[in-house]
Amino acid sequence: MNQPLLHIFRNTPFGRETLLQSAYSCQQLKLSLDIFIPEDQKFLFYFGRNVVQIDLDKSYLFDPETAREHAKETLPQDPLLEYKFIQQESYTGTGLPDLPTNFSLMTCPRSISDVSSRVGLGHIGPKVRKIVQQATFPILIPGAVFKPWQRIVVLYGGSQSAGKALQLAFTFQQLSQLPLQIISIGDHATLETMLEDQGLIDQVKQHDWKVYSGNSLQKHLYEIPHDALVVLGAYGHGPIKALFGSSMELIQTKLPNSLLVVGPKYQPSE
Repeated sequence: MNQPLLHIFRNTPFGRETLLQSAYSCQQLKLSLDIFIPEDQKFLFYFGRNVVQIDLDKSYLFDPETAREHAKETLPQDPLLEYKFIQQESYTGTGLPDLPTNFSLMTCPRSISDVSSRVGLGHIGPKVRKIVQQATFPILIPGAVFKPWQRIVVLYGGSQSAGKALQLAFTFQQLSQLPLQIISIGDHATLETMLEDQGLIDQVKQHDWKVYSGNSLQKHLYEIPHDALVVLGAYGHGPIKALFGSSMELIQTKLPNSLLVVGPKYQPSE
């Protein structure tokens, strides 16, 4: 976690709230903040051989003359918060700019390619899904309105992706010194065996681990505190299933909390 957080700034009230969430996250995690103010509606990420094209809606290009100043005014007056504005690195043969990918995480609203009327709970845009699928860093998906998170909750279902999410949650807890809670659904003994296989059981025992029987995730979503950052793996075969299956749709529809999503290609930094 020694690289900046990437934030694509949108010069609108929605964009202000998202920037506040990014800045707060950087403060909690001792990260610097890289802010990109787009000049084009499309740009590229190169994740190795995989190319992800990002299509922004027009609100990201609104009133460019005031964008940088509005971003500066929004950021908290904290001398410990380091930030800078970054520029696109180059243009490809297609004429599209590309951004670097050496970040600790990236903030994305639930949609970056649909009009504002569709932004909100119940819809994760396809371009955000594509980023999650390919990114080597986790994706922070904030709520519509900035809200500080005072604790961390990780959903653990036993999969490899869930194990990575759990490891990341441990890192976040160490950096922020906030309380951490782990929530699982299923058989306690089976989940404990999975944790042992992943080398995580000793760390789990140092925190509050709640295991609920059965297979109904929705029944227990109310147990997640309103002021928690929720960490989860994007793909798995346990109670917390694929990010774009019914479980994830349920989570992001029912929870207003900020989500930190660990995709299948995420690689923890050394």
